[in-house]
Amino acid sequence: MACITVAYDSPVSDTVGGEPAFDARELRVVRAIADAGSITGAATALGYSQPAVSQQVRRLEQRLGVAIVERVGRSVRLTDAGRVLARHATAVATALDAAAGELAELRGLRAARVRLMGFPSASPTIVPRLLATLARRHPGISLTYVEAEPPEAVEAVRDDRTDIALTFSYPGDRDDPHGSSARGLAVHAVGTDQLLGVLPAGHPAASASELDVGALADADWIAGCPRCRGHLLELCGRAGFTPRIAFETDNVVAVEGLVAQGIGVATLPRLAVESFPRLPGVAIVPLPAGERRTIHTVTARGAERVPAVRVTLAALGRLVAGAQGARAGDLRGAGRTPEAATDGN
Repeated sequence: MACITVAYDSPVSDTVGGEPAFDARELRVVRAIADAGSITGAATALGYSQPAVSQQVRRLEQRLGVAIVERVGRSVRLTDAGRVLARHATAVATALDAAAGELAELRGLRAARVRLMGFPSASPTIVPRLLATLARRHPGISLTYVEAEPPEAVEAVRDDRTDIALTFSYPGDRDDPHGSSARGLAVHAVGTDQLLGVLPAGHPAASASELDVGALADADWIAGCPRCRGHLLELCGRAGFTPRIAFETDNVVAVEGLVAQGIGVATLPRLAVESFPRLPGVAIVPLPAGERRTIHTVTARGAERVPAVRVTLAALGRLVAGAQGARAGDLRGAGRTPEAATDGN
């Protein structure tokens, strides 16, 4: 995480025969082998040579007196002992980065790197604003970003492939990635995102101030990502019908294109609708106020002690809260085409 040099050779455990049992660098090697599934892949990920990784593994096995990896055909896999070390590697790395960050603050150093993963509709909305905020207020922080759906982003935090996951969940989501799969991680709700109906402008429900989902029981529906599709089924089920899903795409622009041609109806989060200009022939109608998804941040426990991570989390919280509190007039003219919405009526 932080770009501060850390003495990774420092022992982080008891000693064996007067020598350190293992150090943080070796834990990172074991974790990399677990992620890559091979010595060569771990070497590539860490920027080491393959012989250097093999040598570190052999030295570690000699000191511990137990095998860390075992051959399976042409590949390798971790033994039970190796899996124990890999499981603790993320917590050790987070603790060391936190210590490095706190020391950096004491020394007045500001150079740091934060890895962020976020869901697709955050990419053109929240993330650019976050980058601009950090560049303006904390120019020493370098933010890297990878787009990922919530389950993959949560797993990346656990595997130490990202520092912060920006995720979402829907009410009643039976596969909520913030449940058992996030056990042991720090999960914080930072805001909500309103859900909106996306209808052809000529649809009878397009002029409503609030969408009655039951009025769309006979419509063809366009479903999105697996989590959004699950929520659509749950939403329509509460309205007393099973939606007739004619099309499935997680491309938000494609959703609006299909709706503009009168091919179907859909629901989208407000962030997704904000991510591109509305197409002619599309009407946006708010769902009831209770129909919202929750936005979360997920980190390793204790990650907020790393100053750069703490600053980034705070900035994310402010940005999400700001989007949540956007002006009520933003959707004025929701039941009209863009041309009608600008005619002064």
